[in-house]
Amino acid sequence: MRDGRGVVRALRALAVLAPLAGCATPPAPEAPPLSYPPAAAERVVRIALAEWRDWGQVTRDAWTTAEETAPREADPANFPRVMAYWQAVPEDHGAIPLNRRRYAAALARQADGAALWSTPYWSAAFISWVFRAAGVDAAEFPPSATHAFYLDGLLATARRFPAQAPFIPHAPEERAPAPGDLLCFDRGPAPLRHWTERLAEAGRARAMHCDIVVEAPAGAVRAVGGNVLDAVTMTVYPAGPDGRLLPAPPGRRPLLLHVESRLGRLPPWSWP
Repeated sequence: MRDGRGVVRALRALAVLAPLAGCATPPAPEAPPLSYPPAAAERVVRIALAEWRDWGQVTRDAWTTAEETAPREADPANFPRVMAYWQAVPEDHGAIPLNRRRYAAALARQADGAALWSTPYWSAAFISWVFRAAGVDAAEFPPSATHAFYLDGLLATARRFPAQAPFIPHAPEERAPAPGDLLCFDRGPAPLRHWTERLAEAGRARAMHCDIVVEAPAGAVRAVGGNVLDAVTMTVYPAGPDGRLLPAPPGRRPLLLHVESRLGRLPPWSWP
């Protein structure tokens, strides 16, 4: 693991890439981000795990083809869960009014009710809700219904405030994931080769997906995400003896980005 000085040096080096983003980069906050206590990091993991349990503890292996499961998101009992996720983001893209109608249809046992919460996709809303519910302010984690857009905010803050940023980007092979970190995929038809390429297109939509690391036992990394198999699902990634993720097998789309969470690990609380 890098020491604090190494992280700062790496982020300062990242600053030279800032001109690539041009005017598309979202504005970073004017004031440095706040340092959060360890309780915030603990709450992120605890909340994500609690939601996973409430959805039935659905678990899948990362690099195997998952079997189809019952459409849990279409169960009317889960309506308020996904509603809460959407209420955590500033723009719901019409998800709430659309799915209120679908919920009414489901209660009336009409055919339209079978599509409850099937669109728009709610995985980014789930991630945003977890951090908001944990007490992380929008200045440190900008909520969005699009993974790429909240990641743009995290990258901009890391570039501008390398010593104080609560979230630090890494290539997936660079370090072992820890609870509270994010693991992100590029789901687009022309995926980025390295996460730094996102800087040149910041502010433009890109299909992505992120999960929250909740456990990292020997030989595995367990991460929880929303709208996976139509539920809040735990994905288990194989890891090596040093805790780093093993590469994706041939034919599988690799991870693009590992976002290190430094919640509770910055001064005055501590140093990573």
